[in-house]
This record gives sequence, C-alpha cells and structure tokens, in this order.
Amino acid sequence: MDLAPLDPGWRPLPRDFYRRHPAQVAPELLNKILVRADGRAGRLVEVEAYAGSEDPAAHSFRGPTARNATMFGEPGHLYVYFTYGMHWGSNAVCGDPGQGWGVLLRAMEPLRGQDAMRLVRPAARRERDLASGPGRLSQAMGLTREQDGADLVSGAQGIALVDDGMPPPRRAAVGPRVGISRAVDFPWRFHVPGSLYVSGRRIG
Repeated sequence: MDLAPLDPGWRPLPRDFYRRHPAQVAPELLNKILVRADGRAGRLVEVEAYAGSEDPAAHSFRGPTARNATMFGEPGHLYVYFTYGMHWGSNAVCGDPGQGWGVLLRAMEPLRGQDAMRLVRPAARRERDLASGPGRLSQAMGLTREQDGADLVSGAQGIALVDDGMPPPRRAAVGPRVGISRAVDFPWRFHVPGSLYVSGRRIG
C-alpha cells in the first residue's frame, strides 16, 4: 500500500516494534494511526494486551486453532476474529512466532474518511461513537475475516499502523480489561487520558 497520497509524514511501524510482550506494545500503540488505502484513518486511543499461554483471557491460551492461527504467526500482522455472533475484533500480533500474543484495538478517534465510516456505521449519532469499541472500530474501518493476516508493516493488503510523530501519552490510563470473565485483574487495558473516544468508562 502506498501511504504517500494520504500523508508523506506517516511511517509504518517497523516489525521489531511488535516483537515484544503485548503489555509493552499496547501503551506505545496509543496515538498511532490505523489507516486504510481508501483514505479511512483513525488515531488509536484505547487498546488491550493479551498474552497467550500466560493469559487465560486470550484466544490463544490453549494453543493454535484454525480461528486463532494468525496470532501464532509473524508479529506485525492483523488478527481478526468474530465474537458474540455479531462483531469483528481486530488485533495487532506481537512477540515471536508461536507465542500467540496480541493487542486488541479497542477504540480510535476518526481522523479521515468519516463519511465512509458513517456509511457502514449508520447507528452512530456522534463522531465519537463511530469507532468507540472493538466491534465499532472494525466496522468503521471495514475489517472482517478477509483482513485476517494482513501485514500492518508492509500495508500490502491495504491496511497499516503508522506513526505520524505524535508520541504516546506520558502516563497512559491503566486498568483491568473489560468484557472478559478470566484474568480480570490483569491491568492490561490502556487508553489516552481524557479522550472522549474511548469505549465505555474511562479510567481516571
């Protein structure tokens, strides 16, 4: 994917960025930009870390399956899964192949392509509702099983995670993950303090 038409200052995150524990990657993904080749883009404001065999809440906790195979592959790829029989969730794969680590992209602040997002998110009454939640984010960005395995570094499948120079918050808001029933005490949910675009209750 050629990012130049979107913004020459945007640079894909390198593979080594993802080659770490997801609890390290997650807070550093805050303020990075998820971008599609059609011009849709949003700044990540909320994420959650999931850590394979050390994390009972992770899809990858019990090992690889046909559904979660992407999580066990090369870091820097997109893992997309179907949940609750109605939503898609999108994750950035982390760590080394075989570890099953990832970061769930929970919410973003739309930057570009809002009209295209509204077409697929007609129920969103406000811009802050377009991508405030993992299912809403995936829908707003047109992410389904077809994008599972997409390379976020090369952007070859028309989607990438890029850096525009804005650093992550000096002190991200940190708290327990939501929507899970196991390992609920892991403080692996991170969001940009004060952001109006996070999903649900803000931490602090």
